[in-house]
Amino acid sequence: MSTLKGFRIRTNQWLYRFGGYIVLGSIPLLRRGSGEGDKHIRVPDGIKWEQVNVDGVRSEWLIPPNAQQDSVLLYLHGGGGVTGLYNAHRWMVGHIALACGIRALLPNYQLAPEHPYPSGLNDCITVYRWMLSNGYFAKRMVIAGDSMGGLLTISVLLALRHTNQTFPAAAICISPNTDPMFRGHSMHSNAWKDALLSPKYARTMMSLYIGDHDMNDPFIAPLLADLRGLPPLLVQVGADEILLDDSVRFSDRAKAAGNNVTLEVWPHMWHVWHTCVPALPEAVQAIDRIAKFMQSHIGAN
Repeated sequence: MSTLKGFRIRTNQWLYRFGGYIVLGSIPLLRRGSGEGDKHIRVPDGIKWEQVNVDGVRSEWLIPPNAQQDSVLLYLHGGGGVTGLYNAHRWMVGHIALACGIRALLPNYQLAPEHPYPSGLNDCITVYRWMLSNGYFAKRMVIAGDSMGGLLTISVLLALRHTNQTFPAAAICISPNTDPMFRGHSMHSNAWKDALLSPKYARTMMSLYIGDHDMNDPFIAPLLADLRGLPPLLVQVGADEILLDDSVRFSDRAKAAGNNVTLEVWPHMWHVWHTCVPALPEAVQAIDRIAKFMQSHIGAN
């Protein structure tokens, strides 16, 4: 058995068990295991880290030394809407900021089950509006997110269109969750390939995020939404992910609605492999692709 395959099997066995623990109510344990309470902020060398209160939403700046003053990345972290902004995301987004030459703002949005949908989404919209009112122009902004943050990215775009507000220049979704009913074939075919996400774990987290809301709400299930008129989109997903079909089906629907969508399916990669930067070459390459996409739309770096 290869080391990578063994790691995937052991990780998935843990996730299947932990999905049951979450049902029993050990959210604090889950959050501690995900990185809550780390004593030291961990960001790449050269990144300046700052806390900021954005109209009541605790947020963080990650600023590389080569950052352009007028450009910004709004990054919405993953974690199923249940775990928060921890070092794994700071590390990954710090590398994205360095590669793109752009400052990144990361909201520490409200989490389920204490604050289920739409609390987190409303926080992300608040932060976007704050940026527009504090000297940043939409044409020099990109919104991005991974996993639940990918869903939030799409939901923010739908909310902006619903209220006739200006879109950012582009959007990036890394391994987004777009179907709360998990009807994609990859949920089963990749169940023992994905190193970081299991079907049971994903369903549990989504149920906590949704709470008592209708799963057919387009802000929860963007596969059911009217996707016309969105800004240019980059979608990256691993071929071994359980959420592979979420990205493929969403990209197909977004393209059919007339949008400019770039879908990248990365062979042998698992859920949000970008967090393994710089040790994993595919993570470095995927972030380089993100930098080129951003450069083509806002001229970063």
